[in-house]
Amino acid sequence: MKILVLNCGSSSIKYALYDMTDKSVITSGGIEKIGLPDSFINVKLNGEKHKMERPIQEHTAGVKWIFEVLTTGEYAVLKDLNELDAVGHRMVHGGEKFNKSVRLTPEVMAAFEACNDLAPLHNPANIKGVNAVSELLPNIPQVGVFDTAFHQTMPDYAYMYALPYELYSKYGVRRYGFHGTSHRYVSQRVCEFLGVKAEGKKIITCHIGNGASIAAVKDGKCVDTSMGLTPLEGLIMGTRSGDIDAGAVTFLMDKLNLDTKGLSNLLNKQSGLAGVSELSSDFRDILAGIANGNDKARLAKEMYTYRIKKYIGQYAAAMGGVDIILFTGGAGENQWEVREGATSGLEYMGVKMDEAKNRACRATEAILSADDSKVTVCCIPTDEELMIALDTQALC
Repeated sequence: MKILVLNCGSSSIKYALYDMTDKSVITSGGIEKIGLPDSFINVKLNGEKHKMERPIQEHTAGVKWIFEVLTTGEYAVLKDLNELDAVGHRMVHGGEKFNKSVRLTPEVMAAFEACNDLAPLHNPANIKGVNAVSELLPNIPQVGVFDTAFHQTMPDYAYMYALPYELYSKYGVRRYGFHGTSHRYVSQRVCEFLGVKAEGKKIITCHIGNGASIAAVKDGKCVDTSMGLTPLEGLIMGTRSGDIDAGAVTFLMDKLNLDTKGLSNLLNKQSGLAGVSELSSDFRDILAGIANGNDKARLAKEMYTYRIKKYIGQYAAAMGGVDIILFTGGAGENQWEVREGATSGLEYMGVKMDEAKNRACRATEAILSADDSKVTVCCIPTDEELMIALDTQALC
């Protein structure tokens, strides 16, 4: 069974083609800068990357180009599109309507489109991807895997905001959480890696990248997560502020004469590591700045890891303890400094890191804690695309 996984963003399409007999990636890649004259596609095949340029104005043309690359030319891996058995899509915001992956039907798409107000940048792009596949391959089964679905097991007291209840019942204002496909994958995978069952385990999953979130997973189910109505809440991120006093928000709107669009731009695109350091949103650049004596870079790093540590402590309290802490995502998998900063000082709750193991680990499954640590700390590289492919296979 061959499954194509698509992740359609507002100006990009990432893809991966899986052979589900052995769960291997046949080829992968992505189109960037859709709508701009210098759009291009990166193709990864047999361990090598190749780049081609072509102006792509919209998503249907983008999906068509991906299909073309898969079936014709020097990077072709399929004789024709009939070799594809199904397409799985990353769907960002399913609201309260979806608590698991589903086959995409007109009724499901109508319900998903009703969530557009909750994710105005991401959901319409997801819909374009589904429609593009439907136009080019009208009979192929398609599956939607929702970023928010894994977090739908949170209890009401965890996901509700202390606002007038009518705002929840009328507009759906509550915490939904994101990165759910990643949190679901790594929380399952860490149990397989350690040879334990999810039942009875209290796991804190730290997805730390340019976008970052943490989830508390008890008995295999999410009971809390750091992102909220939107991906802005929670941890400090590359360009997002994370948690901030709502009073500070209204204060800044008045002082800077900002409308809602300007405020969203400030909090989502000008804040976080980039805003504090005035240097970069990339943690590698922050570390380089620290090495060069940049004190704002030092401050950004300490704020960043301190916020992660606070959430770990909160979720340990919420679950009545923790058995496993895992790190994933670009910075979580590759930057030992992030893992060290986020776990230092947690010895009181049974965390004892092995410094050598932590420093040596880059993007590989590994135990990072000392042999006598009461809490097991791990690195588990995420694989959201595989999770989407597995769900698609199960539903087709």
